[in-house]
Amino acid sequence: MTDPVYVVGAFEHPTREAPEKSTPQLHAEVARGALADADLEKSAVDGYLTAGVPEYDRGLAPLVMADYLGLDPAFCDTTDYGGSSYVAHVGHAASAIRDGKCDVCLVTLAGRPRSAGQATGSGAREIRTVQDSYERVYGVTNLTMYAMAARRHAHEFGTTPEQLAEVRVAAAHHAGFNEHARFRDPVSVEDVVDSRMVADPLHLLDCCVITDGGGALLVASEDVASTLSREAVEVLGHGEAVGHHDAGRIDLTNTAADRSGERAFAEAGVGRDDIDYASIYDSFTITVLEAIEDLGFCEKGEGGEFVEGGTLQAPDGDLPFNTDGGGLCNNHPGNRGGMTKVIEAVRQLRGEANEEVQVDADVALAHGTGGSIGTRHGAATLVLGGGGA
Repeated sequence: MTDPVYVVGAFEHPTREAPEKSTPQLHAEVARGALADADLEKSAVDGYLTAGVPEYDRGLAPLVMADYLGLDPAFCDTTDYGGSSYVAHVGHAASAIRDGKCDVCLVTLAGRPRSAGQATGSGAREIRTVQDSYERVYGVTNLTMYAMAARRHAHEFGTTPEQLAEVRVAAAHHAGFNEHARFRDPVSVEDVVDSRMVADPLHLLDCCVITDGGGALLVASEDVASTLSREAVEVLGHGEAVGHHDAGRIDLTNTAADRSGERAFAEAGVGRDDIDYASIYDSFTITVLEAIEDLGFCEKGEGGEFVEGGTLQAPDGDLPFNTDGGGLCNNHPGNRGGMTKVIEAVRQLRGEANEEVQVDADVALAHGTGGSIGTRHGAATLVLGGGGA
């Protein structure tokens, strides 16, 4: 099943704080934006994918949101890998289109954690699973789990806070050119390591922003894409994997990106050297560093050295990443950053990123990490190509 499938529409909500809006309203606004971007009517949509709608997180999200949006889908998917869900959804949409289930899939994300006053990762969530019953009593939070992974990486490989800070420095540089970014001020390595310690060894500036908003994508068949005047971006490869405790054999320095990435590269038929731009999930600086290693851009344990010296900075770095400012500085809508990773990769391949950070990109990667690398997480990787339908 190798029929070409394309991302034909992409839209990121411009707001970062929306106290006057509801989550379904934000879904509707990003859906409308993606349809306008592709110059498609809503009636063309016959597939719908979403996840993580807080008000409807009991498995009914696609039903409730399809009703709210007025959609009549022949295919629905609510696979929930946390923040990486929407990277996976693009792959699932491509498969459904190739299987003849639908022709145009809409993927939406929206959330309001900033307006709700949520401090991401700093407090224990309510107990919902068997695992939670055993873990939450010890004070487990997302923040402490990522900090534990960072501490182990430092122990195993000598990774320093200064090397982690290089990730934030690159993201902040890019955010300075994005008028919608939550934080646009440049930062230095010293600024990061001098910021308040929140969970040793992670400082405040090692952590992502908290924002409202959302985003949407439209994935379509070649027949549909060929009728549109808008440049389309081809879905070349897609891979997923799950990382977890493995009955106590967990390696905190390793993520499931080693498997999701390998599967995506194999399907795309390209190698790491072919990637001109990378969107990499950046809930924390350690998330980026471990993903870079596990995706094969450098050897395990060498991520700290790899990110030094402007490697991640566009347009001239060896691996320019997150040119919108990423989750660290720009946007992490609904505490789920996978959607914006795909959107910025699409912008880069279309030549529509901010001029100062636009890369000469023919092949791009978008990678998501959802959940916690300290307990269990989902990894999803996309390889995308430019050139239109």
